[in-house]
Amino acid sequence: MPATAKTDISIAQQAKMLHIRDIAAKLDLSYDQLEPYGKHKAKLPLHLAEKDQCKYGKLILVSAITPTPAGEGKTTVSIGLSDGLNRIGKKSMVVLREPSLGPVFGIKGGATGGGYSQLLPMEDINLHFTGDFAAIEKANNLLAALIDNNLQSKGRSLNLDGRTVAWKRVMDMNDRSLRRLVCGLGGLAHGVPRETGFDITAASEIMAILCLADDLPDLKKRLGDIFIGFTHGREPIHARDLNAQGAMAALLKDAVKPNLIQSLEGNPAIMHGGPFANIAQGTNTVIATRTGLCLADYVVTEAGFGFDLGGEKFLDIKCQSAGFDPCAVVLVATVRALKYHGGVELPHLSVPNAKALARGLENLSKQVENVRHFQLTPIVAINRFATDTDEEHQVILDHCQFMGVQAAVMEGWEKGGAGAEELAELVAATADRCTAHYKPLYDWKQSVREKIEIIATRVYGAASVEYAPGALLDLDKIRRLGLEHLPVCIAKTQSSLSDQPGLRGRPRDFVATVREVEIAAGAGFLVPITGNMMRMPGLPEIPSAEKIDIDANGVISGLF
Repeated sequence: MPATAKTDISIAQQAKMLHIRDIAAKLDLSYDQLEPYGKHKAKLPLHLAEKDQCKYGKLILVSAITPTPAGEGKTTVSIGLSDGLNRIGKKSMVVLREPSLGPVFGIKGGATGGGYSQLLPMEDINLHFTGDFAAIEKANNLLAALIDNNLQSKGRSLNLDGRTVAWKRVMDMNDRSLRRLVCGLGGLAHGVPRETGFDITAASEIMAILCLADDLPDLKKRLGDIFIGFTHGREPIHARDLNAQGAMAALLKDAVKPNLIQSLEGNPAIMHGGPFANIAQGTNTVIATRTGLCLADYVVTEAGFGFDLGGEKFLDIKCQSAGFDPCAVVLVATVRALKYHGGVELPHLSVPNAKALARGLENLSKQVENVRHFQLTPIVAINRFATDTDEEHQVILDHCQFMGVQAAVMEGWEKGGAGAEELAELVAATADRCTAHYKPLYDWKQSVREKIEIIATRVYGAASVEYAPGALLDLDKIRRLGLEHLPVCIAKTQSSLSDQPGLRGRPRDFVATVREVEIAAGAGFLVPITGNMMRMPGLPEIPSAEKIDIDANGVISGLF
């Protein structure tokens, strides 16, 4: 489907959006229980996610093979699958992440699905939505200001060594020029000079904390646990030592509440939180997922990028932290991505090439193997594109049969929920049969090196792991701080199973290199950084922002 068709669909359906009170009614909620943001968006109260007050629905994770740079449509599949489940008589809702303005204005465009599997109001969601990202920025930057203020203080100094402060400011934009900066210049009245920089909001620890917090008190505790640096006497300093957690939590009082919206077919959806999966944990908030499980019988949720990134972190970090027990995993595969892994370059992916497709199936096989490591049942969704051929689809279906994996062609873009009914039947049947519990890949009590090496060797397929000198110093610091018990959230390229973006398909016998390990004590995990991963992306040569416009009637175009 051409991009203009998506524009036409959005404009045509925008006028047909149900009032948010009607969406709430489908969940047996009264309008008085909502905090409306206009006619079509609302915040949901936190009491709906109370652990002991609901009957949990079945949780379904949507993940993917290793994607091409443009993405393979996990969000489209997630929305279409939930609509398809509703069409076959299941009470379902989709729970997703909010889009970051970085990708919206960068390379990927909007992040509300595609074609007839979209969430509305699309323009609002892709831009400022309900202000959650802005609140996260403010909370993060308040702590940065308090740190610099204490460095300047004469009467209330914590004796913080500015050279040990790793906390950065954030903004929700791709801007490579802000990666490394010197602040505090201008003399005695303007602060203490030190090296610092900006991260993108989606990669911030505040975002991670918001997404893993159980409730408001837990959010406040996690904010206080943020590790800032050391005193000159090598004593650790946390955000609570600056009395920062109360004001930070106050800034997040509305952002912590999930956002209720709708699909094109008028089905309820929740969108909340937005960490990236390559440099953060890549899933929506615990509160949003739990709210969905309290309100629907089937909850479809998504983890970013391939299963080796978002899927592993969803299971090893989020599900262990929150006590979730997913029933099935949908792996999104596309003809074009498999051809890419079979050696075809991006400009030629639309050309039929069954041989290259067959070569690329090794990537799908590895991701299926990765799902099975967790004792979960994978289902393959072949997300159809207009340039696909039936012969190419059959190659994938035959391979899935050989692996003993159920598969279905997904046509949600073109047909909405009607194009996802076959997939919905497979997913519902798998979820209904599910009696076993998933098995995490590692025990949090294992050493940090053991946890990293288990993921690198079993999920990525590495032969071994090497540690740069800086990473070894970080591991020693983590031991001294008593944080070895935390899980690991590995920052790795999304373009390969390995830590090297150019290695396609199923790389073997490579050595993964960890160059540093960041501490996210408030979020409750450690971040081993591999390759050249950075927490502040840059814009491409031709950014998507150049295509976005608004007319005299206030109609926005180009958010795709």
